[in-house]
Amino acid sequence: MKKFGKLILVFAVLFCVNSLMAQDKNNQWQFSFGVNAVDFHPVGTDSSDNATGHWFSEYFNIQDNWNTQTAINSLSISRYGNEKFNFGLKGSLNQITRLGDERNRISAKRIGSLDLFVDYNLGDGFNFCNIEPYLEAGTGYTWFGNQKSVTMNGGFGFNAPLSEKVSLKVNTAYKHAFNDMQNLQAHFQHTISLAVNFGGKDSDRDGIYDQYDDCPDEPGLPAFNGCPDNDGDGIENSKDACPDTAGLVEFDGCPDSDGDGTPDAKDACVNEAGSIEMNGCPDSDGDGVANNVDSCVDVAGPSANNGCPWPDTDGDTVLDKDDKCPSVAGLTTNNGCPQPTKEVMEELNVVGAKVPFQLNKASFGNQVTTVLDIVFGIMQKYPTTKFVIEGHTDTTGPKAFNQKLSENRANSVKEFLVAAGVSADRLSAVGYGEDKPSSSNKTRKGRESNRRVEFKVVE
Repeated sequence: MKKFGKLILVFAVLFCVNSLMAQDKNNQWQFSFGVNAVDFHPVGTDSSDNATGHWFSEYFNIQDNWNTQTAINSLSISRYGNEKFNFGLKGSLNQITRLGDERNRISAKRIGSLDLFVDYNLGDGFNFCNIEPYLEAGTGYTWFGNQKSVTMNGGFGFNAPLSEKVSLKVNTAYKHAFNDMQNLQAHFQHTISLAVNFGGKDSDRDGIYDQYDDCPDEPGLPAFNGCPDNDGDGIENSKDACPDTAGLVEFDGCPDSDGDGTPDAKDACVNEAGSIEMNGCPDSDGDGVANNVDSCVDVAGPSANNGCPWPDTDGDTVLDKDDKCPSVAGLTTNNGCPQPTKEVMEELNVVGAKVPFQLNKASFGNQVTTVLDIVFGIMQKYPTTKFVIEGHTDTTGPKAFNQKLSENRANSVKEFLVAAGVSADRLSAVGYGEDKPSSSNKTRKGRESNRRVEFKVVE
């Protein structure tokens, strides 16, 4: 019996360094097996026949009063109810050789019991060194030799967890028998057993039971309720936009390889630090065009020209993009194109006076090509300038005839120049008849001078 007590003491020391839990909601079933001792002395019956004494007067007199067997003779199974209550069934066998103290020896008789019980967990406030004390109540049926009786039971005990699945269970129960039989009296039954907890299902074997596992079919971590974190970045897969690549919380688990504040998925320059405004790319010349799309990385230029400055080929200060004549220097007021000078217009009009018209007709005579080719050449130098072709006559003949003749001659020149390659929208024709003479019509030379074509620039 001394060994029985020492064994309990050793286990109690070991449990003080153990932080594991016993039967709980994850392991809802518990099966235990062990040994029991029956003590008929003292239980307060004080009969001269058995000399049982008074309550608890020799409660710890294991050597003299306890009936034991060196064999597994106690079994139980219980079901977790909640944090406070467990329910179960237990059975035991033993051999009785004394009814009370050492003076009351009897011939060995078998005693057995089958009991229903409810355990009440006293809670964390009563725990010591991870030992979990509890109270017990229940009822059962006991037989002793040929004597039988229903019993009402009450007691206390403790669980001392060895692991998540295994614990040591120590219990003392008072059993009150309802009969008048001499031998089957109220007694104590002490039990020490090894308990195995089971019933929890862990499909993915990650140590977290399915009912508490948010990802029961996929091994995971306790920190994420059983869900995985494949890349180990501290963000569970379900909340990780990049579950297979370690990243940052602020980017939902995605990486920022160059550390520029733009996640790789949105970074056009993953390995080169840039700005958020430039989609993670740098802008070396500060022109607002990111390097990856800037054709002139080191020279500032507009985005419309891919980050390069606009050229001014002819050097007239009008950029090529706005210059209607990019290869010829011109005037800013004329979209970069040249405008004919006074001298040029005088030259045009000298040539215009030499256009060989047939007498009283709009058709040309000999040498017209030579004359109008000169006009054409001058006009091509000023590709955006618009001209008015004016037809004039002398006073010979009817005025109405002269008006019509001047119009027709102006149109003939226009048609020739358009055919030569001058854009039609640059030319207009008008006839003034005899209304704007350049010389006197009283002389032959004056009349010849009045039969002319003049050119004017459209303002």
